[in-house]
Amino acid sequence: MRRSRKCHCDPRRLMLKHRRRKICLLFLVLYLSLCLVTYVYFLHISTLCSFSNTCPCTISWSEKNKSIHFDNHSSVWTIRPMGRLGNQMGQYAALYALAEINGRPAYIFPEMYQLLSQIFKISLPVLPRSNATAICWKEYELHDWMSNEYRTIKGKYVKLIGYPCSWTFYHPIQDEIRREFTFHDFIKEEVNQHLNQLRGDRKHVTYIGIHVRRGDYVYVMPKIWKGVLADKDYLQNAMAYFRKKYPEPVFIVASDGMQWCKENIDASKGDVYFLDDGIESTSGKDFALLAHCNHTIMTIGTFGYWAGYLAGGETVYLTNFTLPESPFLSVFHYEAAFLPHWVGIPADLSVLYSN
Repeated sequence: MRRSRKCHCDPRRLMLKHRRRKICLLFLVLYLSLCLVTYVYFLHISTLCSFSNTCPCTISWSEKNKSIHFDNHSSVWTIRPMGRLGNQMGQYAALYALAEINGRPAYIFPEMYQLLSQIFKISLPVLPRSNATAICWKEYELHDWMSNEYRTIKGKYVKLIGYPCSWTFYHPIQDEIRREFTFHDFIKEEVNQHLNQLRGDRKHVTYIGIHVRRGDYVYVMPKIWKGVLADKDYLQNAMAYFRKKYPEPVFIVASDGMQWCKENIDASKGDVYFLDDGIESTSGKDFALLAHCNHTIMTIGTFGYWAGYLAGGETVYLTNFTLPESPFLSVFHYEAAFLPHWVGIPADLSVLYSN
């Protein structure tokens, strides 16, 4: 007896197959609809943030056992970390001052914390990168000096941008800024030991820190900014100024062009000491030594500026180091860069005029 073949045209099998296709198609439509709704929602949030500078999201994290929570009514101000030690000290101080003036809480990025916290007892909390990406920032660009409009900056989520390095931002709260840049105890101990070694048999020693900025500025100043660097005569005149005032001066030289310094600074009197590492932005050893001196001779640059500011004594600086038509003067003002009681020695511009 022959078996009957199954019919591949069984209506029940065709109906089941058709039903499965409809279910799969339904799920596909639901998935695509969900994707579309999600896209529209986040597009709305992005548009809302860009117009109103608010973040309708809740951000919370724990940092160093401190619970930090931001909701719709919170505010976060920060600054983009750029440059090396002197630049980021200026950025930190400007952020600290402007946030206080505008009544906003200030936070710093991990990169700035990693650099500055190795040297100083800074207090501003850290804003983790992973959380910073969830904030819709209003970027606000700063120039080098304080302006009146900076006292009323609008926005709850503000990211300051620029290279501010001027006492005009923070000098009214200089005690707070100096406290922020308090050196760690182990650095103080190491520096004091070093200074005591340099003292030798001197009974009335006066320490004068010298910072000579060279590096990329050897090219940048004459070729781009129409300016000059400190030359041999300037350093000789600045050192003579302190030798005349103090009977037993000790000059401590730090530079990113130490070979040039050794060739152009007269050390025959036995009162000049060169710091040979020339590393400005890693350990901060050179900076700590300069900042612990009684007085300062600086050339140009933020590294020497902050050494003089923290040392707190007399500071001799190179002034008028650019031609009057220099583009550098559009981003730099002498009167805003150097404190009024500092002593300026004009640069010799003859090499620029001869060229």
